[in-house]
Amino acid sequence: QVQLVESGGGLVQAGGSLRLSCEASGRTISSAAMGWFRQAPGKVREFVAGISGQTNSEYQIDSVKDRFTISRDNAKNTVYLQIYSLQADDTAVYYCAARTAPWISIIPRAYDYWGQGTQVTVSS
Repeated sequence: QVQLVESGGGLVQAGGSLRLSCEASGRTISSAAMGWFRQAPGKVREFVAGISGQTNSEYQIDSVKDRFTISRDNAKNTVYLQIYSLQADDTAVYYCAARTAPWISIIPRAYDYWGQGTQVTVSS
């Protein structure tokens, strides 16, 4: 079992930055693909960024590629999502997810473990 705990969300002005953290416990996630998703009110959960296991290849969706960076620190068993130039439509609950397979998937049901989410609210 893997437990994931997100942190780092909050209320930020448009144009600001945030770094979200996802700390894992229960087992190491160094070989696991990790994903960040977000869900805005009334919308479906959306994949935004992922990092593969072992090779640490990164992937972000086109709409956030210039502003979102995903990384991991295996020594801390933690994955990060750095967000720059926050926009109002970035407002959502951000979820971290892990899958036992090492390759990234953009499909939520491909992930085996989920955190509880952290709220990001961007004020304009």
